[in-house]
Amino acid sequence: MNMHVITKGNQTALEGAPGTRLLHSPEDVVDIIGICFENRARSVLLYAENLTERFFDLSSGEAGAILQKFRNYRIRVAVVVSPGGSPQSDRFREMVAEERQGDDFRIFDDRDAAEAWLIRD
Repeated sequence: MNMHVITKGNQTALEGAPGTRLLHSPEDVVDIIGICFENRARSVLLYAENLTERFFDLSSGEAGAILQKFRNYRIRVAVVVSPGGSPQSDRFREMVAEERQGDDFRIFDDRDAAEAWLIRD
């Protein structure tokens, strides 16, 4: 899988390659989780292109299935979505607003902000 390790201090995260689809179906998330365990990473930085085609349409159920798997294994997820890059359903945007109350999932406009949220000093 096209991912690399980010290390800062004693924290480790995985990062998907920009412009590459890593998840063709929600079931593919187990591969990323496996790589997390192999690298002792508890967080993942992904790009919109890394996700399934219907991830941003909440009615597809893909976002829920993928995020729940990450939650089950206590892996935090940051997704970089360039402004205007991936159309998001109204329900998806509502879900993102609710997720801000927790510490499991966030969406960012740029990579640096996503990394800063995932890997805190």
